[in-house]
Amino acid sequence: MTTVMSPAQTADAARQSPASQAVPPTSPPSVTMAAALNRALADSLAADGRVVVFGEDVGTLGGVFRVTDGLAARFGEQRVFDTPLAESGIVGTAIGMAMNGLVPVVEMQFDAFAYPAFEQVTSHLAKLRNRTRGRLALPVVIRIPFGGGIGGVEHHSDSSEAYYAHTPGLRVVTPGTPADAYRLLRQAISCPDPVIFLEPKRRYWSKETAVLTPEGPPIDRAVVRRPGRDVTLIAYGGMVATALEAAEAAAEEDRDVEVIDLRSLSPFDDQTLTASVRRTGRAVIVHEAAGFAGYGAEVAARLTEQCFYNLEAPVLRVTGLDVPYPPPHLEQFHLPGTDRILDAIARLEWEDHKS
Repeated sequence: MTTVMSPAQTADAARQSPASQAVPPTSPPSVTMAAALNRALADSLAADGRVVVFGEDVGTLGGVFRVTDGLAARFGEQRVFDTPLAESGIVGTAIGMAMNGLVPVVEMQFDAFAYPAFEQVTSHLAKLRNRTRGRLALPVVIRIPFGGGIGGVEHHSDSSEAYYAHTPGLRVVTPGTPADAYRLLRQAISCPDPVIFLEPKRRYWSKETAVLTPEGPPIDRAVVRRPGRDVTLIAYGGMVATALEAAEAAAEEDRDVEVIDLRSLSPFDDQTLTASVRRTGRAVIVHEAAGFAGYGAEVAARLTEQCFYNLEAPVLRVTGLDVPYPPPHLEQFHLPGTDRILDAIARLEWEDHKS
């Protein structure tokens, strides 16, 4: 005998059916910056047969920081391979490959290890497109783990961004979050210009819950990581997380701090920075490198020139000390921290001055 249910009974049964129960949305996975970079390399290798990855110990070992782990096994030694310990040769080879249609992504094992290749970078990589009046593109990405914070000694903890940013013809970018590391590296590999890709090694193991996608801000744009109205705090790379911590601490003192992640050191995103500083009237720049002639000096100069009549106080810098990188037990005194950033914010002439 067939039982016929009323419309109300049918609707009630449907609501109680397991198949009809709403499936809770799956939250994005938690990913480290190292894993995000590895995924970006893998996706780029899979998407474009011209992409090759090489450098010291990037093949079998998977890199000192394991950023290239598993890529050689997946894509083969023709596309992911080890090189001799010769940075100048690595970059010179990459230039030749790019001139002949490949897209090389090379790794300098540590920041200061890249110095032997500096002549290749500045004399050839940065200039060939201009030298050929645009007929020759050099889509080379040079990945450089940079900065301190891991207890490394000299030659393993340099912040050399100013050298590259000062060289016309190079793009210089550095991610501050895992999701942005994926996005920026995908964009860098797709870029027709040579890109110096600075990876903040102290953040390789930082985690973020995020969907990894190449979509988002263009490669040459800064982003506001935390909106605020009282002061603009500017950082990049490993200092982005430190700046966000300082902003949270400043909130307890009733300072509403806006945090901007530069992402692109060259070219510089004047529009985003000046819009923020004209609104807040105050700015502090943070970076690990030494202060004298450091990258922050250029940022301060640009903001002073473009926002002079909006500034309520001088643009301040919080930087590393003007010394060679110290031994591990002293690096805590060298690196900018929350306390030094808060001290700078407190010096921004908050009280009205009477003549």
